[in-house]
Amino acid sequence: MSRKCDISNKGPQYGNSRSKSLNARRKKWDVNLQKTTIIINGKKEKLMLSAKTIKTLKNNNKGQEVNLNLTL
Repeated sequence: MSRKCDISNKGPQYGNSRSKSLNARRKKWDVNLQKTTIIINGKKEKLMLSAKTIKTLKNNNKGQEVNLNLTL
């Protein structure tokens, strides 16, 4: 299973971690994925969503049920 958000397709980012002496070490920053259940086209589905996507969905729906018309 890949470390990607099912809606926004956010994935890990890669870069260098620098020490005080500026030695470069390759590092991977993973997305903060959470297992959530949302309603898509009237059916409950479990998805792996990033925390940012969950926050956006909650804010856009103002506490109502999250109803998305998506084709996955």
